[in-house]
Amino acid sequence: MDTETGNAGNSNQAYKVLARKYRPTRFEDLIGQEALVQTLSNAINMNRIAHAFLLTGIRGIGKTTTARIIARALNCVGPDGKGGPTINPCGECEQCLAIAADRHVDVLEMDAASRTGVGDIREIIENVHYRPVSGRYKIYIIDEVHMLSNSAFNALLKTLEEPPPHAKFIFATTELRKIPVTVLSRCQRFDLRRVDAAAMQAHLTHICEKEAIQATPAALAMIARASEGSVRDALSLLDQAIAHAMGQVEEHHIQAMIGTADRGRIFDLLEHVSSGRASEAVQLAQSLYYEGMDPSLLLTDSLDVLHVITQIQLMPDMAADLSLPADVRQRASEMAQKLSMPALVRAWQTLFKGLQEVKQAPSPLQALTMVLVRLAYMSELPPPNDLWKLVKPGSGSSAQAAPVQFAPKRQEPLPVMAQAPVLQIVPQPPAVHVMPPLANDREANNVATTVASPEDFHALVALFSERREMVLHQLLRSQVVPVECGDGRLVLKPVGSALTPDFAGRISHCLRVWTGAPWMVVLDETAEAKTESIAAKEASHAKHVREALLARPDVKEWLEAFPGAEVEDVKPPEVSHSAEDELLARSA
Repeated sequence: MDTETGNAGNSNQAYKVLARKYRPTRFEDLIGQEALVQTLSNAINMNRIAHAFLLTGIRGIGKTTTARIIARALNCVGPDGKGGPTINPCGECEQCLAIAADRHVDVLEMDAASRTGVGDIREIIENVHYRPVSGRYKIYIIDEVHMLSNSAFNALLKTLEEPPPHAKFIFATTELRKIPVTVLSRCQRFDLRRVDAAAMQAHLTHICEKEAIQATPAALAMIARASEGSVRDALSLLDQAIAHAMGQVEEHHIQAMIGTADRGRIFDLLEHVSSGRASEAVQLAQSLYYEGMDPSLLLTDSLDVLHVITQIQLMPDMAADLSLPADVRQRASEMAQKLSMPALVRAWQTLFKGLQEVKQAPSPLQALTMVLVRLAYMSELPPPNDLWKLVKPGSGSSAQAAPVQFAPKRQEPLPVMAQAPVLQIVPQPPAVHVMPPLANDREANNVATTVASPEDFHALVALFSERREMVLHQLLRSQVVPVECGDGRLVLKPVGSALTPDFAGRISHCLRVWTGAPWMVVLDETAEAKTESIAAKEASHAKHVREALLARPDVKEWLEAFPGAEVEDVKPPEVSHSAEDELLARSA
């Protein structure tokens, strides 16, 4: 690998950090960016070089480095001075040397984070039409381009639309979504991928060999994982580890440096909570905390381990993944055989929610303790599918009953293991006294579509829901009962106090627009109604079903199995109106 000049062993020269010393100078030195290299190679070989490139990716992945390599590739003239654009810049000609030393007059770098205004871009626009002084192309590299103001983007847009043939733009950003679409559409975009842990570890191993540094594979693997795909972050961590270790870099040096616990103790913690040993789990977590382990990092590492266990359970071949340490593969395989997939998913959700609680809590240690206690007690709960068998063994027919959901009473807190999900009842909307404009007026005037007149009151009410007149729909359900409905005539008896004087007129207007026929709507307070409002009938039906359900022996056994719980809501299967009326008739 070609590197920038610098000798760490020469005491007469300032030390150059690894991230700068081993910055790639050729495309072949880029790690994990094969798609980018292949595309650029084809473009250069076919002489189809774009006028603007956009490089996006996480911090430290090599966006600016790649931009400089592209500039070198486009301006390289070869050792003999007669070469053209090439995917393999020679690194020897004056163009390559000047770009590497950041002194090329035609390769201009600009940091948009500090120069965001339209005046900075206007300077580029005014100079872009002048031909390059010494290079083949005048190249503008704008880092963190998403920081430009809207006016600066607008000023740049015209130049990107009609650039002079000798000018090339290379933009780099970590925030792709903040760049206007008009700019994106005029650039050839390259997404620089995160470097996977195996490739990163191999890269670190190679550098350690060149620097004569002794480092264990486990330590380098930990650095590779901690870098999260950023090459610069990995090299910075390696630099710090070399200084910290003062000799051979081992795993415990990395753990002490970045504040993580060794994976073995994370596995111990997960085994404690999965076996319901809350006391042991809390003691281990407190021990790690006082050793300097951050509670949020502890939960993050636990989530990483859970993910590995889940992967091994789903894909047993992962147990042979050499990118994972041998002890991690062994213990993860053992736990994958012990834990079920529902238990793993439940643990993941609990830890993920607990991570948010720890970050927001006044005392992260207290929040961590409660998360572990919650997870330990949850491990004693059987899967939901097995609960019915535990409450009423051998009752296959009763399992088809309407679903029942339990919620703890607020005045009597339940033990953690006895808690169950809470489903809150959504109340009816409050009485409406101000009628908003009709939502369908504009649609009715622009779209000449009609529907058949509703056959009965239920169909009429459903029509208001379909046409999204939800205020009128709710009033028809709860504030009136039908007396007569059909043949363009609707007689309603008010049963509530939320109707406004224009209610009948609005109903008539909607029905006339939708059906194409006139409708007479009458509110008769003296009429005799033979039924209740739709909402009242549904409430009566729900009350009857609830009472019948609470009287069932199997439900009583459920309530006894969960002391202090109560039925919060009942959701019977949906039935048609005729079936509902028949059911109410039977209950009567």
